[in-house]
Amino acid sequence: MSNFSRSEPGLVCWLLSLCLLLFQPSGANAEAPSAKGWSVRISAEATRVNQAPKLDGTLNDLLWQSANPITDFRQREPHEGEAPSEETEVRILYTRHAVYFGIHCFDSEPWRIIATELRRDVSQDLDDHFEILIDSNHDRRGAYVFEVNALGTQNDGLIVEEQGGTDKGDFDPGWDGVWTSEARITPEGWTATIEIPFTTLNFNHSSDVVWGLNLKRFIRRKNEEDLWSAYRRTFGITKVSEAGELRGIQDIGSGRLFTVKPYGLARYDKQTGQDSKFPLTAGVDIKYGLTSNLVLNLTGNTDFVDTEVDLQPFNLTPFKVFIPEKRQFFLENAGIFNFDIGDQDQLFFSRQIGIDPITGQQVPINGGAKLTGTFGRMEVGIMDVNTRSSGPNPYANYAVARLKESLWLGSYIGVMGTDKRSGNVLDSFNQTGGVDSRLVFFKDWLVDAHVAATRSPGDPGGASDVGASLSYRSNWLDGIVERRKIGPNFNPEVGFIERTDSNQTYGDFTFKVRPQISDVRELQFEGFILHAPDTRNEASTQEWQGTFRAEFNNGAYTDNDIADVFTQLITTPFHIYKNVFIPNGIYHFARHQLTYGSGQDRRFTYNFFERFGGYYGGTLNEFRVRANYRPTVKFSISASETWNRFRLALPNGNFSVLLASLQANYSFTRFLTFTSLLQMDTSNMQAVSANLRLRYNYRPDSDLYIIYNVGTQFASIAPANPPQVRETRFAVKYTYSFAP
Repeated sequence: MSNFSRSEPGLVCWLLSLCLLLFQPSGANAEAPSAKGWSVRISAEATRVNQAPKLDGTLNDLLWQSANPITDFRQREPHEGEAPSEETEVRILYTRHAVYFGIHCFDSEPWRIIATELRRDVSQDLDDHFEILIDSNHDRRGAYVFEVNALGTQNDGLIVEEQGGTDKGDFDPGWDGVWTSEARITPEGWTATIEIPFTTLNFNHSSDVVWGLNLKRFIRRKNEEDLWSAYRRTFGITKVSEAGELRGIQDIGSGRLFTVKPYGLARYDKQTGQDSKFPLTAGVDIKYGLTSNLVLNLTGNTDFVDTEVDLQPFNLTPFKVFIPEKRQFFLENAGIFNFDIGDQDQLFFSRQIGIDPITGQQVPINGGAKLTGTFGRMEVGIMDVNTRSSGPNPYANYAVARLKESLWLGSYIGVMGTDKRSGNVLDSFNQTGGVDSRLVFFKDWLVDAHVAATRSPGDPGGASDVGASLSYRSNWLDGIVERRKIGPNFNPEVGFIERTDSNQTYGDFTFKVRPQISDVRELQFEGFILHAPDTRNEASTQEWQGTFRAEFNNGAYTDNDIADVFTQLITTPFHIYKNVFIPNGIYHFARHQLTYGSGQDRRFTYNFFERFGGYYGGTLNEFRVRANYRPTVKFSISASETWNRFRLALPNGNFSVLLASLQANYSFTRFLTFTSLLQMDTSNMQAVSANLRLRYNYRPDSDLYIIYNVGTQFASIAPANPPQVRETRFAVKYTYSFAP
C-alpha cells in the first residue's frame, strides 16, 4: 500500500533494518529473560481438572474445592502492607483449553457492597471490583488485565511497559478479549467465576509454564485496595515486574489466536451543504497470533461508526488540544507505539490517521495491517494504513515502526520511525525518526531521554527535538526535572506536539504527608515552574504554580491552585470566539483555582471547578460542575456544565461560552445497553448535538449497533476553535466474530 520510492528506502524501513541488526537476540531460539536470576517471588499453583467448573457466579461446584486458595493479600491503600479489612480467597483451575478463577470476596457488611455498572468496557471505579493480571509471556513488561464487579460486568485491557491507561487507570482499555464471567452477592460478601480461554491470551506453550500473576480487590466504600503482590504505594497492579507467579499449567491444547470479524453497515448521511447519502458497506477485521508473542491485525474498509463520540472541547489556549484515541483498531496494543516526548506530546498520535485534525470529519480508510508483540527481548510494533481522498484530504499512506530493547526491569532503549506519503503536491511526504530510553534505578529513580527529527519537502533546518528528564517517586515525594529543546521546524505530521521553537526547563515537586486527621488520607503540596523561551532565547512562555490538595478516605478530594502565573507570547492572532481574535503581543497574567469532588461511595456524586483571574489582557472566569446519579443498577445519568465568562479589552470582548452535556444510560441486561448523549456548545452556530446508541452484544465479541448522531463524532484538535462540519447520521452496524 505504500508509495515508497524504489531508489530511496523509507525512513521506517531503514530504522527497522538497523534495529534488527542492533537488537538481534543471540541464537536462533533466543527467549525473553527467564525467571532465573530474579528475586524470590510469591507463587500460586493452578489445579488441573478434566472438565470446566460451573460458571454460575457461585463456588458451589465441588471442583473449586480441589484448588488451594490464595489468601495472602495486603493493603496498598490506605495502610500500605497491612492485612486487609476483609478477607479474599481466589482459586485457580485449568483444563486443556482454558483457565478458571473462582473469587470469594468476603464482606462483613454485604448490604454495603456497591454494584451499579452493567455496561461492558466502562470504568468500574465507582463499584466494588476485582482485577486479574496475567503476564502470559512472563517477560515482566506487559500483561493482560481482566476486571469484574459484583454484577459480573466485564472490563479488560493491557498494560505495556508498566504503564496504565491514559486516564491514570490500572490498564489501557483498548484491548477486548473473549472471556466469560458471572457474579453473585451473597450473605457473606460476593463471589465471581471467570473463564479465560488460552486463545484469548494467544498462549500455546504446553510445558514448563510460568505466568506472571497479580490480583487486586477494590472495596469502594472504604476506598481500599488489596493486592496479592506489588502492594507498595508507588507500585500497584501496573508494576508487572513486581507481580507474583502462577505455576502448574501443563499439557494444554493449542491456544493460537485466530478470529475473523466481518461487519455490514447501512446508514444515512447528511452533511451541511451536501446531498444525502445512503451507503451500504462492509468490511472485515482479522486477528491472528503468529506466535505466542506476536499478533497480526488486519483491517479492510475500516469503519468506526460505533466508536463513542467525543465530548466537545472549547480550547482556551493558542495551542492544539489533546483528545485521546477511541477507535478500536488503533487502541489495541497501542501502548507499544507510545513514544513520549514530554507532557502530552507524542511522536506518534494515531488520531492523525483517518480523522481530519481541523474539522474532525472521518477520512475513509482502505485498509491496514499491524504487527505487535515481542521477539526475544525486543518489543515490536509495525503498522501500515492507507486512506483514500475525501474532501480537502488527499489519499495518504502511513507507515510506522516501533522497536524497544528490554534492559533491566522497567528499562529499555528504543527507536521509532513514521513515514507519511500523500497526494498533496506541496507536502508529498513527512518522515519522523527518534531514539528514546528509559532507565530505572533503585526502583524509584527514572531517567528518560529522547532525540527526534523530522524531514519534509525542502529539508528545513531546525527540525529536531531533544530532551531528557530525571524523576523520583516515593510515598513522601514525587519530583521531576526536565530539559527539552524543540526546533522551529520540528513537524511530526503523524504525531502530536503542542508547541515548537521552544527551549524548555521544567521542574515539578510534590510533597505528600499522611497526617493523623480523621477522614483525611493524604495532603499534597505541589510547586512547578516552566521556563520556555524560544530557541533564540527570547521570551515566549513561562509559568509557575503552587497547589494544595487533600484526599479523603471516602474518595473525596480538593485541588486548589494558590497561584498560577503566566507569561505568554502570541505571534499569530488566535480565534477565541466568533469574530473575537486575541492580537499579537506578550501577555502577563495570573489566575487561581478551587476544586472539590464529593465522596465516591454514594449513588450521587459531584465535583465542581472554579478558576478565575487574568486572561490575555482581560479576565476569565471558568466554572464547571459535574454530577452523576445511579438510582438503580440499570439506570444512570450524568450531567456537566462549563461556563466561561470573558471580559477582554477588545471589540465584542465581553461574552460567555456555555458547554453542557447530559448523558443517560439504561442497561436492559449486561448484553443490551442504551446510551444517549446530548451536548450544547454556544460558541457554534448550531449549538446542540445528540448521539443515541443501542448496543446488543449477542455473543462474545459480536454486536449489533443502532446509532443516531446529529453534530460531529470526532472533535477538532486544532488550535483557535475552527468551525465544525455538522452531520446527521443514522446507522445500523452488525458484526460477527468467529474462529475459522
